[in-house]
Parts: sequence; structure tokens; C-alpha cells
Amino acid sequence: MLVDSHCHLDRLDLTPFAGDFSKFLEEVENSLIDRMLCVCINLSEYPAMRELVEGETRIDVSVGVHPNEHCAFEPTIAELVDLGGDERVVAIGETGLDYYREGYDAAVQEERFRRHIRAAKQLGKPLIVHSRSAPRDTLRILTEENAEDVGGVFHCFTEDWSTARGALNLNFCISFSGIVTFKNAATLQDVARRVPSDRYMIETDSPYLAPVPLRGKPNYPVYIRHVAEFLAGIRGATLSKIADESAANYFTQFSGS
Repeated sequence: MLVDSHCHLDRLDLTPFAGDFSKFLEEVENSLIDRMLCVCINLSEYPAMRELVEGETRIDVSVGVHPNEHCAFEPTIAELVDLGGDERVVAIGETGLDYYREGYDAAVQEERFRRHIRAAKQLGKPLIVHSRSAPRDTLRILTEENAEDVGGVFHCFTEDWSTARGALNLNFCISFSGIVTFKNAATLQDVARRVPSDRYMIETDSPYLAPVPLRGKPNYPVYIRHVAEFLAGIRGATLSKIADESAANYFTQFSGS
């Protein structure tokens, strides 16, 4: 069985499924996907996201605000704790830092990040960390906030082994998306070979970042198999082993699921 540790189901184009979410779920089941984590990036969209997956036992959810999101309000620690107390919520995030695009406000992102970390610690739930072009500050803030107390996952990892080692030392797993299958991802592929078998996950980040051979097309959780197959190839493992290890790591880290 496969686990998609990070996707945005409320943002999928359901046109191939006649606009029917239940038909999409049928394909997921037929593809032997055991669990999906539907990740929140904007709290104004969270109620609709939560309603979409209501009653679906194979879908976990998270609560958080993406570092690049412009929200109607900035959630307080108390508000994050209140939403995160839902038993279906297995993690806080995605949260973190993103310095990739021009015009970002590092101070605003840092303050938002710290609130998420503190909420996660109050709840005793892991973090989903988004870090893009900001490895040093991400690791610094996690260290300063003692985020290793809850750990979590660096999702859609794109950095080098030094950054991965820093994340691992802070009790975080490394999650690989379709990016690892790209031809220009040699540095990331090196990380994928070296991460311990009990410290990695796989994800689609759908509807974004479709893996090879579907790069550039809308992404769906059913494409997680391509990520798993690629990892199997570069790690010298079977598809079954990659599926089992990554699923076990997911359930270990997100123990509330």
C-alpha cells in the first residue's frame, strides 16, 4: 500500500472524474493508496477542505498557513491550537519559509512560522515544514524553538545533504515529491539515496509538481507510484519495500492518524 504524505485535495481538477470527488476516491482505492494527508495552506479555505473529506477514513488533514499565503487574518497560537485539536488533524502546517520569489517579507514569515511551531508543541503534534531557498533560517528557527520536541517532515524537499542532515538531527523526516524524478535533480537524488530507511516519506504535492513522465501536467495522488518507482531505482530497492518503508514512516511520525 502507498501513502501520499502531502497533497491538496481541495485544489484538484476533478474534470477527469466528471467533477465527482467520490469517483476520484474510487481511482485512489483502485491504485492501492492506503492514506493521503490533505494539507491546509490557507485557513479561510480550511472549513471547505475539512467538509470535503468528512467521513473519509483514508484521508488525514493538517491545519496551517503557507509562508507565501496572504490571509484575511493571521492566526494566533490559540487559534491554531483550537483548530489543531480536531482528532482528524494530524499535523500543523504547512508552515515555514519561502525566499524564492521577490518581494517576500522574511520577518512576517518568521513570526508566522514561530507561531505554528509553538502551537504544534502545545498540541504535541508534528510539523509540516515548507522550506524553499531558506535552509539556514529554517533550521535556525526550528532549533531556537526546540521543534525537535515534536518533529515532523520537511515536505517536497529540494535542498542538499547538509540541510537534510540538519533536518534529520532535529527529528524531522524528509519527503520526496515528483521533483526527485526530474533530470536536473542530481543533488536531490543524492539525498534520496542517503536518507535512512526509517526517515523518509513520499508525496505528490498534487495538484502541483507531477513526476516524470507526466511533468507539466496536473498532478494527482495516483501518480505517487511514479515517485516510489523512481526511489526504488536509485536506492536499489523494490517498489514494495519503498511503499512499505515510506508508509511505516508516515504512520510513525503522524501517530494521530
